Amino acid sequence: MDFKYSAEAEAFRQEFRTWLEANMPRRRPESDDEAGSDFVRTNEDDWRLSLAWHRKMNSGGWVGVNWPKEYGGRGATLEQMVVYNEEMVRAHAPGIVNGLGIMLVGPTLIHWGTEEQKKRYVPKILSADEIWCQGYSEPGAGSDVASLKTRAIEDGDYFIVNGQKVWTSGADRADWCILLVRTDPEAPKHKGISYLLVDMHSPGVTVRPLVQMTGEKGFNEVFFEDVRVPKKNLVGEKNQGWQVAVTTLMFERTSIAAMRDMMSPVRQLTRLAQLLPRNGGSAWDDSGVRQRIAGFACEAQALRYSNLRQLTRRLKGLPPGPEGSAGKLAVSDLNLRMSKFAMELLGPYSQFEHGAAMAMDSGRWSYRMLSARALTIAGGTSEIQHNIIGERVLGLPKG
Repeated sequence: MDFKYSAEAEAFRQEFRTWLEANMPRRRPESDDEAGSDFVRTNEDDWRLSLAWHRKMNSGGWVGVNWPKEYGGRGATLEQMVVYNEEMVRAHAPGIVNGLGIMLVGPTLIHWGTEEQKKRYVPKILSADEIWCQGYSEPGAGSDVASLKTRAIEDGDYFIVNGQKVWTSGADRADWCILLVRTDPEAPKHKGISYLLVDMHSPGVTVRPLVQMTGEKGFNEVFFEDVRVPKKNLVGEKNQGWQVAVTTLMFERTSIAAMRDMMSPVRQLTRLAQLLPRNGGSAWDDSGVRQRIAGFACEAQALRYSNLRQLTRRLKGLPPGPEGSAGKLAVSDLNLRMSKFAMELLGPYSQFEHGAAMAMDSGRWSYRMLSARALTIAGGTSEIQHNIIGERVLGLPKG
């Protein structure tokens, strides 16, 4: 295989690299990445800084770069998107806000939305003037989302929504929500679902934060009591929302796998081993430690090449497929195993909290260990990914 990028992609790389070097707010250490995702960015100062950075990137045309130009994007090719992600990682650029809007909502609306919906919502997703969340999971419908109970009943030009969602990332800051509701309780569970765009400021919407074991509270439970949603906010056809929902999930799982640079934590783990004292030297002097980290590095590189296979599928004009589940599963599993190994290396030091005065490496690995399980659940649990891979990729019979 030829892994060289085209001249067009390299020119794009140079343009973006030049812009980043001129506009980065500050060059952060590679390991300073704990506030890198929307659902953990709960500190108000961090949020304001990230929002300002997002809007600066958007003003330069560097948010949603692969979206069509008529909706505010650059129309970048898939190859250019790979280059874009590589340069963000290389520069250790701060994360943007409205990740769910950029990663899930915008692409889904561009694929399924009416022209009116695209023109109304997509530009404000890019600018972060409107922040989005995802209303899928419920207390009784987590891994099996299609068993959801939140109801929407027609009332003239509106749907009246009643129900509850849970584990809703960023709902406490969100202006809008992509919401799955049941509009035909008599239909088979995958057939009676509709996909709505709901204003989170509507009367009857209540958001309650859920505090995680990391101390963060970016997850939320959301209650809907007689919430009126205009019918024009229906995406796709009534009772056929599962098709739209699956499109969103495919974008989510593919993005989770593609956006994680697993070589970065491998390098950070290497530095941790070199920092930790052991037997008059460092943990890095132990050949067993080096071999474990080398194994992680091999897996990280294998994931990179696997993502290139997914890229090939997209270059052929096909939507994200179930192969994204394999990448998402592998990324979350590797991330968890690396965090566990860091705890083994740290020994008694693993008990110190993130930011504690006596903690090794600022205690960031303790934080990561506590948060590592989240990736095995978010975007579809690892168990569900195993089922998808078995049934849709390998063609195995359903268990």
